[in-house]
Amino acid sequence: MQRILLSFLPALALFAPLTWSGQAQAGLGACGDIHVEANAQCEVKGGIECQAECTPVAFEAECAADLTVNCGGTCNIAADVGCTADCSAECMGSCEVNPGEFDCRGECSADCSANCEGSCNADSSGSECIASCEATCEGSCSANCDVIAPTADCSGKCEASCSGQCEAEVNIDCQVECQADGYAGCKADFEGGCKAECDVEQGALFCDGQYVDHGNNLEECVGALRALLDIEVSGYAEAECSGNECSAAAGGSLSCSVDESESDYGRTGALMGAFGLMLAGFVSRRRRA
Repeated sequence: MQRILLSFLPALALFAPLTWSGQAQAGLGACGDIHVEANAQCEVKGGIECQAECTPVAFEAECAADLTVNCGGTCNIAADVGCTADCSAECMGSCEVNPGEFDCRGECSADCSANCEGSCNADSSGSECIASCEATCEGSCSANCDVIAPTADCSGKCEASCSGQCEAEVNIDCQVECQADGYAGCKADFEGGCKAECDVEQGALFCDGQYVDHGNNLEECVGALRALLDIEVSGYAEAECSGNECSAAAGGSLSCSVDESESDYGRTGALMGAFGLMLAGFVSRRRRA
């Protein structure tokens, strides 16, 4: 019997990746890489109320996220070594209190963004300057921290956090200046998309009044907000599917023509079931022999 089971181990190895596919949590890329505060109020809206929210000021954070990427080729000054060293000592002290709970990206973004309002006081663009500053922090912190495993020690987490923070700080002025000319066109582009989402059943997502471009992946974006920032999105209809029919917990129905046998878990179940039947038949024949 032991030889029989061993002979099927290679087959089981093929099935294993299927059982884990789709488990990884999406980062804030599922929400358009927008800067969202840890205590943000996020809500899905629809209809007339939603349409009223689709104003130019509501697109500043999302435009800043997009413009940060566009300006990345121009604003790519390397982090100052002295800044990184000074930051590391403070970071290590914070991390060592509870290493398992230390959030590299969150710590980096919070420390970096704390200075945005003060540094933009004299800027004539006001809220756009703050949005550009925060988006620069978010982008740099995510780029440095997202490659660090949650199980990394404080040294690794702090090195990434401080690198992200310091890189952002030396590039913020460049980013603010570079992004300034792009806001008008970006806001006009987002307005049409926002109003279109207001007219569909899922609705549009807003966090602290800022439109969140989830790229038609509302479920993934909501999941990312929960996983990374512990934010529960109000007005979001959780879909409950049975066969090919779905209903939304907040009322209304959703079209859900999902063939379970075609999903990762459906395929895995079918393959494992077939494997079980094959193994049982083989053992039964051995016993009769």
